[in-house]
Amino acid sequence: MIDRLLDAARGKVDGADALWRREEQTAVSFESGRLKAAGITEEAGLNLRVVAHGRMGVAGTTAAKPDPNELVARAGASAELGELVELAFPTPSPRSLTPIPTFFDRTANASLAELIRMGRLLVERLARPDCQVNVSVQREVADTAVGNTAGARGEYRATGIGVTAEITRIAGDDVLMIYDQYVGADMPGDADLEMLVRSIETRLTAALTIVTPPDGVLPVVFTPAGLAAVVLPLEQAFSGKTVLQGSSPLAGKVGETMFDARLSIFDDPLTPGRPSSRPIDDECVPSRATGLVEHGVVGQFVYDLETAARAKTQSTGNGRRGVFGKPQIRYTNVLFRGADGVSPQTDALGGGLIADIDDGLIVDDLIGVGQGNVISGAFSHPVGLAYRVQRGQVTGRVKDAAVAGNAYDLLKRIGGFGNDGRWLGARWSPSLLLEGVSVARR
Repeated sequence: MIDRLLDAARGKVDGADALWRREEQTAVSFESGRLKAAGITEEAGLNLRVVAHGRMGVAGTTAAKPDPNELVARAGASAELGELVELAFPTPSPRSLTPIPTFFDRTANASLAELIRMGRLLVERLARPDCQVNVSVQREVADTAVGNTAGARGEYRATGIGVTAEITRIAGDDVLMIYDQYVGADMPGDADLEMLVRSIETRLTAALTIVTPPDGVLPVVFTPAGLAAVVLPLEQAFSGKTVLQGSSPLAGKVGETMFDARLSIFDDPLTPGRPSSRPIDDECVPSRATGLVEHGVVGQFVYDLETAARAKTQSTGNGRRGVFGKPQIRYTNVLFRGADGVSPQTDALGGGLIADIDDGLIVDDLIGVGQGNVISGAFSHPVGLAYRVQRGQVTGRVKDAAVAGNAYDLLKRIGGFGNDGRWLGARWSPSLLLEGVSVARR
């Protein structure tokens, strides 16, 4: 279908690229320990982007038997009102695409009954008196094909599975919610599910004791889950679109040391076994790792074809598109690395970073992340789940507290990298000990 569509576009427009994707999704959910829903959905669609007389147009369809000429006509009509852009479509790569494992038979072939059994097993393992247990299992199998009129082609198959478990405990006016997840391209093994259960149990046990929150400028350990308020400003600042708009604080800082010298951050679509990995992006650009921060130095920004054209640079292979609408910049797998050396992996709260903390916090969840002027790096959020640390020990959970700081400033003086590195969705990171975070009682 991609070839037929591009053949129909030749001679009618200056250039075109297209994507076809089919996705099958299976979802299972348990609420309050009982199976609530289980089902399978499937969708396939075709997206076409054209450049005609220097203007870009887009059209998409989910029709079972799409008409290539009709889709080209709609994209051409869109281009008449489209933006001017000097878009150059990639030519065929002289090297074959990097082979990476993105498709796993075990995941693709897992039956609905198997996924239900997995969910039920987690419900049974997490069952506690006076606690409500919710579990969801979502499996996706996708086929993707891309091509353009310059002759570039690519296709791949991918699988993904996400298992999320949540415990809710209500005692009087105290509502405690703790959750964790497994996300991967391959099915979780027994050890993965046991790690998920142990993670929830560890945090639940420590949260049953409520203590007074500290107050002042303190050392705070942000767990991989609690790092969202610190990571989000960086993801926005390293977007080529933000740089073009003139709002990135890191624009013009390439090559400068802006962060702790031990910190490196990469966007790597070639990471094996991850749902966001792929050998080629949705614009026919072969995948490669992009160094956003390397040993504290600002490296590259991420671009798709359009933003790269406007910035007079090259795409980093971060183009992602749906069936309808033009491609957008999207990260793949964001990896945080530290140069603190390799320590034995731990699942203890705080990732081995709390021994020298006299008084501080472990932040595992914040409320309202993403609101306000995120790009500035400044954040101020109430804690959703946090623990007080006193004399190197977790003494209990704190309520009615808030933390504030600036991500760019805090990442210049990282107190330590935890030995609890893990995947959380499409991000891998350890816990980070950040000095000088403002903690206030509410």
